[in-house]
Amino acid sequence: MSRLIAFAAIQGGYKVVSQAEGQYKKALATYNADTKVGFPNTAYFLPVIYSLFGIKVETLEDMQTPLDIARGLLPPHIQGKNWLPFLGPLLDAGMAGIISYEIIEALRYLNDPDFYLHAEDPDIENGKIWLGAADDTIFRKRGVEFVDGSAPGFAAIVGSAPDSATAKMIVEDYQKKGLYMFLAANHNGTTVTEQLIEEGVQVGWNTRIACFGPDISSAVFAAGFANRVAMAFGGIEPGDYKKILMYNKERVFAFVNALGDVGTEWGVAAAGCVNWGFPTIADTDITEILPTGICTYEHVVSPVTHDEICQKSIEVRGLKVLVSEIDIPCSFGPAFEGERVRGADLYCQMGGGKTQCTEFVEMAEMNDIEDGKVEVVGPDIGDMKEGDTLPLGIFVQIAGREFQEDFEPILERQTHHLVNYIQGVMHIGQRDIAWLRVGKGAVEKGFTLKDIGVVLHAKFHQDFTKIVDKVQVTLYTKKEDVDKLTEKARAAYHARDSRVDNMKDEDVEIYYSCTLCQSFAPNHVCSVSPERTGLCGAYNWMDCKAAFEINPTGPNQPIEKGECLDPKLGQWKGVNDFVYKASRGAVTHYNFYSMCIDPMTTCGCCECIAAMLPSCNGVMTVGRDYTGETPCGMKFTTLAGVMGGGASSPGFVGHSKHNITQGKFILGDGGLLRMVWMPKMLKEELKERIEKRGADMGVPDLYDKIADETVGITEEEILPWLEEKGHPALSMDSIIG
Repeated sequence: MSRLIAFAAIQGGYKVVSQAEGQYKKALATYNADTKVGFPNTAYFLPVIYSLFGIKVETLEDMQTPLDIARGLLPPHIQGKNWLPFLGPLLDAGMAGIISYEIIEALRYLNDPDFYLHAEDPDIENGKIWLGAADDTIFRKRGVEFVDGSAPGFAAIVGSAPDSATAKMIVEDYQKKGLYMFLAANHNGTTVTEQLIEEGVQVGWNTRIACFGPDISSAVFAAGFANRVAMAFGGIEPGDYKKILMYNKERVFAFVNALGDVGTEWGVAAAGCVNWGFPTIADTDITEILPTGICTYEHVVSPVTHDEICQKSIEVRGLKVLVSEIDIPCSFGPAFEGERVRGADLYCQMGGGKTQCTEFVEMAEMNDIEDGKVEVVGPDIGDMKEGDTLPLGIFVQIAGREFQEDFEPILERQTHHLVNYIQGVMHIGQRDIAWLRVGKGAVEKGFTLKDIGVVLHAKFHQDFTKIVDKVQVTLYTKKEDVDKLTEKARAAYHARDSRVDNMKDEDVEIYYSCTLCQSFAPNHVCSVSPERTGLCGAYNWMDCKAAFEINPTGPNQPIEKGECLDPKLGQWKGVNDFVYKASRGAVTHYNFYSMCIDPMTTCGCCECIAAMLPSCNGVMTVGRDYTGETPCGMKFTTLAGVMGGGASSPGFVGHSKHNITQGKFILGDGGLLRMVWMPKMLKEELKERIEKRGADMGVPDLYDKIADETVGITEEEILPWLEEKGHPALSMDSIIG
């Protein structure tokens, strides 16, 4: 290895550690030692330090120990001309730098709490473009995409490209491949973030472009994100640094792109990332580290041209990305799913209350349709002027030897994200309340409504190969045609809903597993029944049935229930046997219908978490989109951090929103009548279903008896209100024991 690069990284380590120590000393002279410090709305403290060393940095004085560790990691300066194995000292210096950068960023939050914008997307109009550390709500929402494979990895990009057009080219290349981009640092006074804004590119978490900060220290948020993945989804205990780092090397496919001159401070950051197995690919001529050792292949590769840096980075990291080209004029991929088409960018729209927009998938006979036929009946984009609206009916007919009517709603729901994959096109809603907004940029590239049909045809064949033989798409834009399709579709919607809602667990002998999250939570095995949807909310029993038909060796496997061991709590011998095997012996059994006695395991992807409230003789639940305090004393982020790694935790259970009003929801503990508190937004979202389920259970006014944060956020605050309302939980048997 080159003396030069080791010298630069070690010099950078000394420099950054000294910077952190100096800022810390200044902070102690300004604030009390017990002043609270940390990143906002996270249960992981300073996540790099917490994950690697198990140290909870909660106050200013808590920073001293990790600073001492950083100072102790610094190797001797390189002297003399003799060759030495420099990789070990380089890694130590890099880790010292990463620790120090996290301290520096925590002190920034203390000194300037408004520097970073606590949101998913920048507020460009008001000049607030830096997002800082992702809070746990954002982290868990995005973590699902890493679990299901739609986000194969991330590129940590530091510095800036030679010009804004080049920055846009690089970023869009990564977007097409579905990667996230974490942007940090500046070069020659500008950043990739600012270059993208100049080019009109939408930045933020919703387009997979996270603008961390303008300094190299903010790159530490990428390492923190990766380590939180290992803890939250991998079930690795804080302080087990070997497992944390190995997990990242083997499961979190990330790398660094250095755009610009690599000085000592960038050098120590790059050296630090090597500890994670994350290589650096640079556009300038710096000394390379080619032998394999810590990283999968090379450690540092340069110089790489801008038109090759994306492909080279993927190659060096050993990342496998499946990209299927679809013949449309716009870029296509999951990275564009979060794009917004706002007023100034809007060219035309369909639906959204202005016109009718309906989507309908129907099974067809093999001889009745022509595979690949895509037809627009009525005006298309080229016939519209800026600001125009059209009605739209998207009618997809699918034929297949293995296709069933039960699969229609499953494929129909794919329309939402597949259309959103088209750059410059925004899709909201589903069924007969869809809304399509087409941006000026897409129209300039030549987008037409026919391209929607091209996408649906290609992706249904790619993603549902086993059950799909033919796909024909017709797009109607005349009002009379759309109205006719809508009437037909609504009749089908009603029939589908009745079929699914009326299914009972007793009606089937087969449940289905879902182990999508096992790459992050190795012991977690989700079992899905007709009356217990997957806790992520993304899969119900019919979805899993379809998924198994599509991919017989995939994460959704049939489970023969076998002998019923406890009908009240919901436990079956066949399920226990499957769970024991699928969890590799870590989980011997669990109950479907209880959160108090051996509940189902929970992963970090759950939509909601229910918790026991003993003083109220009931339970509460909280969704991930509510960030406030709850009567159990823990926010959602804390609850998820405690139990999201695949544990079965009596008194707590993860579940989907839909499951709250299903017939078997914690029925072994008293069912929905035990629900005494939930956030107002969740309660209102489920109002009709709560009222119906309450009436079915003999309490038609149950909705009005459930407290929310406007009543209180502690058991002591809500109990008198519950007593006044006569909540049924108060007269039920004790929930404890």
